[in-house]
Amino acid sequence: MPYSKFSRSLVAALALTIGGLLPPSASAHARSDQGPVVDAPAGPVAGRSEGGVTSFKGIPYAAPPIGDLRWKPPREAARWDGVRDAFDFGPPCYQPSVPGAANSIYFEEIGSMSEDCLSLNVWVPENAVGAPVLVWIHGGALVSGASSFDMYDGTRLAQQGAVVVSINYRLGALGFLAHPELSEESSDSISGNYGLMDQIAALRWIEENIAAFGGNPDNVTIAGESAGALSVMWLMTAPRAHGLFDKAIMQSAYMISSPALKESRNGHPAAEEIGTWLQGELGAPDLAAMRDMEPGELVNRATRAGFLTWSTVDGVLIPHQIAETFDRGEQAKVPLIAGFNSGEIRSLRRLLPPPPSGAKAYEAKIRELYGDLADVFLALYPADNIDESMLAAPRDALYGWTAERLAIKQSALGQAAYLYLFDHGYPEADEAGLHAFHASEIPYVFGTIHDTPRNWPRIPRETAERTLSDAMMQYWVTFARDGTPVASGQVDWPAYGDNSAFLVFDETPQEGAELLGTRYDLNEAVVCRRRAAGNQPWHWNIGLASPPLPPRVEGCQ
Repeated sequence: MPYSKFSRSLVAALALTIGGLLPPSASAHARSDQGPVVDAPAGPVAGRSEGGVTSFKGIPYAAPPIGDLRWKPPREAARWDGVRDAFDFGPPCYQPSVPGAANSIYFEEIGSMSEDCLSLNVWVPENAVGAPVLVWIHGGALVSGASSFDMYDGTRLAQQGAVVVSINYRLGALGFLAHPELSEESSDSISGNYGLMDQIAALRWIEENIAAFGGNPDNVTIAGESAGALSVMWLMTAPRAHGLFDKAIMQSAYMISSPALKESRNGHPAAEEIGTWLQGELGAPDLAAMRDMEPGELVNRATRAGFLTWSTVDGVLIPHQIAETFDRGEQAKVPLIAGFNSGEIRSLRRLLPPPPSGAKAYEAKIRELYGDLADVFLALYPADNIDESMLAAPRDALYGWTAERLAIKQSALGQAAYLYLFDHGYPEADEAGLHAFHASEIPYVFGTIHDTPRNWPRIPRETAERTLSDAMMQYWVTFARDGTPVASGQVDWPAYGDNSAFLVFDETPQEGAELLGTRYDLNEAVVCRRRAAGNQPWHWNIGLASPPLPPRVEGCQ
């Protein structure tokens, strides 16, 4: 079985990352004793107003995926009778208990979990009529996270003029298990990707219901960070999601390979083979026995066994690998924002292989693994500072290459693409060696810079921090509104275009050009060779963790 001790440590590391109303028409809204009421097609809901924003939380967008509906596509929720209180977040989807998680900077109390977790939350600005809709998909390696995290509170973004929606979706083995018996049940003969199906179901709910809240169903932007940004890329490649959104924002996306459903490809075992393996690890005689398992026990045992959560290239919902779909120009033709953080790996060191004994060992290993590309690799990630080189190489290969590739490919379709680098630090983060770490841009995007998790490096209560956050919120919301990111009193954000332009978020936003340069070319060549060989994945196997690269072939550098 292709699951090693490394897979178990990797899944543990990833699980620590990371997640007054005026009516448009007189008949659409009312007020109960509890608060404003919206009579949406799904059913009437009562919300709460504060600071010029009304929130509606824990609204079900699909039927509970429990019992026989475990590992089934989401079903439409029945319209409810009477006014539903939408004051509290719905329960998070089941996720594993990870030893040491409470010490992580990303740790947040998750609360009681449930399989009945397919809910969403809506924040509506005062006087909203036809407002742009910004849909947030939380991160967490497709294993953990929830829309209820304080850092994702949509109030301040809504105050900028957008209707903000955040969603829960099935995670881990409950959300992404493929299995031959599940494929046999499916009318499409596919399985896996249930969490992605949930996201599509949420977008359909938004299309049908958001106008009642004052949002414009024809102006929807999907956004996410890390696994949320990975989800946005999958939605861009999924034909069934096309037409459900009009713009996309990807923060720290990673364009990794994924297993195919029935065949071993790109160095991955078949997704169905992984599902059969997991069934054996769980000691379940058949699918019915797996459906009968207590959900918490199932996800924890799957994690301990080394189950890695992947989306599945099933040929139907997901026709191709992300990289191939973008090469074919078959992705959603929408404007996008994509970017990454300069210190991505500083908070994800558990993804790194052990360091070598010294500079000579480092150089020798890179030459062994990278062959004719070793000189380029060593010039970019030299042996004179191994730690910094080991941090920079996966940052550029996972997040930097992905962001710039998204900008290049979308620009080639004639769509506006906006690239950024988040390079902002502050004393407590910098002193901890966490300058611009993975996800550190999120509280600036949401305006929640003082609502971060308990172990998060504290952001100073200074005007400069709030000013930067206000600028990022404005860029994000104006992009959602008009397709062009603009912030009052800040530098214009140029489209990537022919000049390879980007924006740096440091103390203040600043314009730049040629973000990655040779670093992009190197990683494009590496992935191109792996794709051509067909027997190597492309994900965290970078630098010292790389297998020997395939030789150069026609069409690859």
